[in-house]
Amino acid sequence: QVQLVESGGGSVQAGGSLRLSCAASEYIYRMYFMGWFRQAPGKEREGVAAIASDGRTGYADSVKGRFTISQDNAKNTLYLQMNNLKPEDTAMYYCAAGLIFRPFSPPFEKEYNYWGQGTQVTVSS
Repeated sequence: QVQLVESGGGSVQAGGSLRLSCAASEYIYRMYFMGWFRQAPGKEREGVAAIASDGRTGYADSVKGRFTISQDNAKNTLYLQMNNLKPEDTAMYYCAAGLIFRPFSPPFEKEYNYWGQGTQVTVSS
């Protein structure tokens, strides 16, 4: 069964932090690379961060130094720690699984096959 369930979104003030979680079904977690995407109102969905099973990561330039992607293999769970949040980070955040990982690069939507339902992050100034 393919399942990706995000949690941890919410509303924070600029400069604050949030940690998003994505619980994945074991098959997806073991067989696919994992990533985070976001989509702001009126904008296209963009890749935020991706991680390979060996811990290599890739980030969008807009979040480098502020966001950290990680995973807990014992729990089949993906995380996105978001620090120093800015109003422009406001978006629906999605967890996704794909077959292609590009080191030092954010994930590309077309290369990801399975998607969660999303969790809203709102940052106020």
